[in-house]
Amino acid sequence: MHIFIIITVVLVLALVFLPGYWVKKVLTKYQEPDELFPGTGGELAVHLLDKMNINDVSVEETEPGQDHYDPVAKVVRLSPDNFNRKSLTAITVAAHEVGHAMQHASGYPLFKLRHKLVHFAVYFEKLGSMAILAMPVFALVTRSPVVGGSLFLLGILGIAFGTLVHLVTLPVEWDASFKRAMPVLIKGEYINDMQSKHAHKILKAAALTYVAGSLASLLNFYRWIAILRR
Repeated sequence: MHIFIIITVVLVLALVFLPGYWVKKVLTKYQEPDELFPGTGGELAVHLLDKMNINDVSVEETEPGQDHYDPVAKVVRLSPDNFNRKSLTAITVAAHEVGHAMQHASGYPLFKLRHKLVHFAVYFEKLGSMAILAMPVFALVTRSPVVGGSLFLLGILGIAFGTLVHLVTLPVEWDASFKRAMPVLIKGEYINDMQSKHAHKILKAAALTYVAGSLASLLNFYRWIAILRR
């Protein structure tokens, strides 16, 4: 029984942490500059936005590892290496983030849903954490199982909301990568057939970061549910 538990824990930890390690390894592998590319990741992002007639979105440099599209400010933000380098990783990541801008411009339903959920998730998760932390104090002062149970339920709902955001994020990222970024890169001949295979690997690796986040969130949710059942 103990061996089974240990094996389960090891497998779960591997599922949560190994994707992040693999992502970093893949992104680094294709980060070497290649002068065959006509422009940097930042320049490609500007070019693609102009080509797609998305004129209200800008491109700027951000902190390392913080590549993202900001739907509020309408900005594609790329880390220094991806903004300034002519590498396959830079080109692929730039196209992916522009893919999110394309989702926003086209009114892609899941993108809109995620944006709304993220806005509320910040408050729900904070409220849930506060409720769980306050639960022992209120339960001790009021000596009411109803109060304690209500606070615990509020905490669980906050955690569940965060899990929902992670689950909605997965199809949004997949769409930005493989239904928008890859077709644009291939049809526009920004990458050749050999590079497209590697680009596919980069996009798949990036998606795994969200898989890991979803698994971690689900595990946290299950842990609290298990406590509640006791």
